Amino acid sequence: MAVTMLGVDLGKNNVSVVGLDERGAVVLRRRVTRETLMTLLSKLAACTVAMEACGGAHYIERAAQAMGHTVRLMPPEYVRPYVKAHKNDDRDAEAIAEAATRPTMRFVPLKAEDQLDMQALHRARDRLVAERTTLINQLRALLLERGIVLPQRRRALLDWLDAPAVEGQADPLSPRLRLLVTDMRTEWVALALLRKYVRGIRGVNLVC
Repeated sequence: MAVTMLGVDLGKNNVSVVGLDERGAVVLRRRVTRETLMTLLSKLAACTVAMEACGGAHYIERAAQAMGHTVRLMPPEYVRPYVKAHKNDDRDAEAIAEAATRPTMRFVPLKAEDQLDMQALHRARDRLVAERTTLINQLRALLLERGIVLPQRRRALLDWLDAPAVEGQADPLSPRLRLLVTDMRTEWVALALLRKYVRGIRGVNLVC
């Protein structure tokens, strides 16, 4: 019988696939790599390909759609109730295929390239923001150990870091420490540039 629903478990590098026919019976059960998955999809007649919305799913979704398949992505937590006892990759793929046939299932929309770019930018920004407080505290601690006490405002710290050297006045930091502080200041600049870039393209619709 022809495969009408293909469940794909992308949990590992070795991908498990289970194909169901129009009656819901298993007619294909195979384990492939992500690369050979593309070969398998190219050989199948147009069908519905079901996957959990996880790493790499959107790339495979676009490739499968280009081959004429219909793709359904689902949140992993919505698939778990369909996993049978003695969980393994093959059972996960079968559960994915079964879950995709349910009329009440909620599917995840495909993310366009620009949406994936924006998601990556926001994740990078969140990481840098999380690191900024630690970075500032480290800078203040380094300067305090050299007797340099600055107001708590970030602006005051930035002004001190960016102040030009005064001719005839010794640098309160050693060359090695000055290099470290400069590197830390560069990280701070990276955050500012990324935030500015994200603000400039915030009109793009980001689907999380």
